[in-house]
Amino acid sequence: MGYHETIGDEAAKMLAFVESGTTDSASAPMEVPATAYTDTDYFEREMETIFLRLPLLAALTAEMPDPGDFKAMELMGKPVLITRRTDGSVAAMLNVCTHRGMILQPEGHGNKKRFSCPYHAWTFANDGNLIGVSEPGKFGPVCKEERNLATLPCIEAGGVIWVSLTHGADMDIAAHLGGMLDDLNEYDLANWHYCGSRRIYGANWKIAYDGYLEGYHFAAAHPETIHPRSFSNIMHFTAFGPHMRVGYPQVTIKEKLEAQPRERWGHIENSGYDFVRTIFPNVSIFFAPEITQVAQLIPGPTPDRNTTNLMFIRRTPPRDAEDAAGIEGMMDWLADVVDREDYGVGLKVQQGLASGALKSVLFGKNERGNQYFHKYVDWFVAGDTDAEPPVL
Repeated sequence: MGYHETIGDEAAKMLAFVESGTTDSASAPMEVPATAYTDTDYFEREMETIFLRLPLLAALTAEMPDPGDFKAMELMGKPVLITRRTDGSVAAMLNVCTHRGMILQPEGHGNKKRFSCPYHAWTFANDGNLIGVSEPGKFGPVCKEERNLATLPCIEAGGVIWVSLTHGADMDIAAHLGGMLDDLNEYDLANWHYCGSRRIYGANWKIAYDGYLEGYHFAAAHPETIHPRSFSNIMHFTAFGPHMRVGYPQVTIKEKLEAQPRERWGHIENSGYDFVRTIFPNVSIFFAPEITQVAQLIPGPTPDRNTTNLMFIRRTPPRDAEDAAGIEGMMDWLADVVDREDYGVGLKVQQGLASGALKSVLFGKNERGNQYFHKYVDWFVAGDTDAEPPVL
């Protein structure tokens, strides 16, 4: 079955849920210990078994499309520098000068053939090789090959630059993403335009992730923003390993689909239905008609906190100054909605759980995606490679 046929079938299932007043459901409610959101030891095991081992989205291809482009950032507390070499390939390394440990490049984007340390002016090529020691005659002999920047496993696929924070880690991105890579490739994201980013701060990373996985909260938490567009508490879930495509029917789904021949239903995303795509462990993507939002959740530094980078792309660059201003306004509006209506709620949830009032949180049958997500977190943390992974 082709991609658009699959999407069309998922749209048909969403329509059936709307017409029957039902939703995609698990077999029973499920409890998750409240300490999963608050316990320091559990948080540290999550970091070790998930975030330091799995491929992580570090950048979008659209952020750095040209040779010489770079992005300097902090990822899981580590300073990371990603570059595009002159041959168009990408490299990732720790953003740390190998002389005395100075951060080599401040956070941000740019284009450089080489990087000079602001402390003692040691110079590195954009592939991480040390090419210059300032005043070498006075400094003494240096084996440059032993002082190249520390590299990280890195691969580009699906319009995304993926990095592992563990040296020598497996970077079989096709195996990791499974069918989600086909989904990303369908959009040809590598050729989109990068619009900009916004940064917001929230509660435990799983509280933030939970919000992307269900529309049960739309009516209560988003009465004037999301709920006028989308039904509350009607969802459809498709899993690709730990990753998910979550379908949300719009209130216009019946009229939008019935206005199209059945074979066209899989070609009209955002017209009658929307999807949120989650890429485990920390990415959410929403393809909206006006602009696409990619949320990158960075846990920590403590269990009760996360930093989320909202990155925005669209198919085409701004047409003119008015269009560019409109893009800025849309990014501001989307970031404000997530910050105020989702992360604001999440911080209150974190406060409630920290009080000790609950021994566990309860996910209903309707919150099937959340149940699946938490089962996968526990499966990774357990580290039992012989145990079968969860099934949706």
